[in-house]
Amino acid sequence: MRDTLPALHPRLDEIIGAHLDREGPLLPILHAVQAEWGWLPEAALPPIAGALNISRAELHGVVSFYHDFRRSPPPRHVVKICRAEACQATGGRDLAAAVTAALAGRADVAVEDVYCLGLCACGPAAMVDGRLVGRATAEGVRAAVTEYRA
Repeated sequence: MRDTLPALHPRLDEIIGAHLDREGPLLPILHAVQAEWGWLPEAALPPIAGALNISRAELHGVVSFYHDFRRSPPPRHVVKICRAEACQATGGRDLAAAVTAALAGRADVAVEDVYCLGLCACGPAAMVDGRLVGRATAEGVRAAVTEYRA
């Protein structure tokens, strides 16, 4: 499995070392680890806690607080639907329901709620695999998932 320490350790040491001299290095380290592996492997957490001299409970509190940190490998596609007020006013709730229904049963797709994608003037907004979709429709989001098969 990819969650073993020997496979992570050399690169993990590099990531931790690159951030130790920063003020407040925990979040930059976690973001860098997730950027490297796509998620936060369980085996990476004890060395991070040890290097920063924090408890594993403190580290778990930070990781579980921020919803963008993944504790398992992500699916092939991630669809984020904006649930903030501006998007709700332009049909965000209906979009979320329609996208969820349109992509139901697809194990390779995760549909997640987010609370602002910065496209307030183009709501409802979505993000498909890191690409923004303004004035989103369920069909447009489904098509984007198909288009972005990387």
